Amino acid sequence: MTPARLLPARRHRARTAVAALAAGLLLLAAPSAAAVPSAADPAARSQAADPAGPPPLTDGFGLTQVGTATGSATDFVITVTTPQVSGQHAIRILLPADYAQHPERRYPVLYFLHGASDGPNDPALAYPALTAAQSMITVIPDGGLRGWYTDWLDQGTAAGAQNWETFHLNQVLPFVDANLRTRTDRAHRAVGGLSMGGFGALHYAQDRPELFGQVLTMSGANDLSTDEMILRGAVVAMLTNAGTVLCGPSDGHPCGFDYGPTVSSDAIFGTPYPVFNADWRWNAADPASRLALLAHTGIAVYTGNGNGNPADMEFWAEGTAKRVKDRLDALKLPYHYVDYGDGTGWGADCHGGHTAGCWAQDLVDYVPRLEAAFAAAP
Repeated sequence: MTPARLLPARRHRARTAVAALAAGLLLLAAPSAAAVPSAADPAARSQAADPAGPPPLTDGFGLTQVGTATGSATDFVITVTTPQVSGQHAIRILLPADYAQHPERRYPVLYFLHGASDGPNDPALAYPALTAAQSMITVIPDGGLRGWYTDWLDQGTAAGAQNWETFHLNQVLPFVDANLRTRTDRAHRAVGGLSMGGFGALHYAQDRPELFGQVLTMSGANDLSTDEMILRGAVVAMLTNAGTVLCGPSDGHPCGFDYGPTVSSDAIFGTPYPVFNADWRWNAADPASRLALLAHTGIAVYTGNGNGNPADMEFWAEGTAKRVKDRLDALKLPYHYVDYGDGTGWGADCHGGHTAGCWAQDLVDYVPRLEAAFAAAP
């Protein structure tokens, strides 16, 4: 969520309380868009761009820009509309500092997926490790307050069209390649994310392994199976806005548990309740069960332990990370795994919780590794 919608302290309370709320939710219930002609050559456009402002980008691939880009030449936000997802959607783009000075150079790309209750308009998503990267582009597309990086099963809800995966992979990705000087092979393209975005990163890398050579999940919702019903409960809480009962009288700020129009618990993956395999779509989307699809992909997993507190979502994220690690070991697949526990020694602002201070340090560790992997790729 943008800062105007949820202040940092309120965002932290929302994330941690969702875990406690979600634990009881399930107990209360019984059983491609067509491409348009490519934009003009991005190298030629960049030479004509205002060096002090964002480079001009051309509409295409089902995306129509709204208004003007905001920000600097290397950290800017555009807003687009698409028939695939209702409403207007921001996309933050981070370019290397010398991007405009080297019109002949092409760059690898990291698609970085944010968590629930956040969005690309939040300048904090431009983490220092991402803005300091000198050899890659970072694209942060809107994933919605609770979009879950999926084409929803039910497109007829009050939320309107919710084809997030189609929006990102069939529209944003070719739009970026057409407008910026990118390396377009899988070896030079990565997808990563935090929390809900950690699920999204694994989901996209598994659904479209031909697109991404590297995948990162930080404090991710890596397991949607019946092994991790608490995460299903958290998703249900977001869809049904069940947490709004905890908000009480308005204090002048939006309720941190209001994720948009209230929809059915079945809207994204069908019923979440494991009765006679009715929840099969949740199991089919479970990243931890599909890790064999990443056999030729670089994998990185980061987690803390939430200080052993079940009210901290990181407590549950650690469980999903450990299951991912165990299954990767069983598959004999290589990976980079960091469990920083209570955050001791993991940056100055990490205390093991589901917080930006930990994710910033994750990226300090990860970004040089990713740039090295890009540089080593043929």
